[in-house]
Amino acid sequence: MRKNLLASLAGFLTGILNGLFGSGGGMVVVPFLKKLGLEQKSAHATSVSIILPLSVLSAGIYISKNYMHINDVFPFLPGGILGAAFGAFLMKKISPKLLQKIFGVFILYCSYKMLFS
Repeated sequence: MRKNLLASLAGFLTGILNGLFGSGGGMVVVPFLKKLGLEQKSAHATSVSIILPLSVLSAGIYISKNYMHINDVFPFLPGGILGAAFGAFLMKKISPKLLQKIFGVFILYCSYKMLFS
């Protein structure tokens, strides 16, 4: 019961972050998934699977409300697709501890940039 409640809470917070910031929910869902017992790499992979449908939903809402135009997306897709494939390949090569450290440094860096830029 407690596990389902934590998963629902993580999903809710992830959805809010995704809707407000256009993803970013991985920063919430990865630690929650680890708390629920997933290993570091599984938590990251599962996070991507959770974020994808949320991102598609958010993008649909943004497009329907004219917050963005679909044509603005296309220049980023080739690099994003290549980067995602490379990241997934790279994750197989990185130890879980190093992945956790990289993730933590990335979150701290993003936090710093958002607060002080």
